[in-house]
Amino acid sequence: MGELRTTLTAPPGGVMTDEVGVITGDLELATACEDGAVQVWIRYAGANEWYRLSGADCHLHDPHDHEPLHTALAALLNRP
Repeated sequence: MGELRTTLTAPPGGVMTDEVGVITGDLELATACEDGAVQVWIRYAGANEWYRLSGADCHLHDPHDHEPLHTALAALLNRP
């Protein structure tokens, strides 16, 4: 299924990452799906370094659900 990316603005309080804790502001969300295993990454918009979005990795029964999952995560996190 590949990788999907979306630019968004973090909700009040930011989003929690595994590596650096909470990040805020304009962010870029990326999800990658391979054989149903989804990995979720986030970074400051325009930055080089990606962080794992805490607790967001999952396994999909149907890999075709990757795009709807990505869209739902982006909608949940995009709260300017």
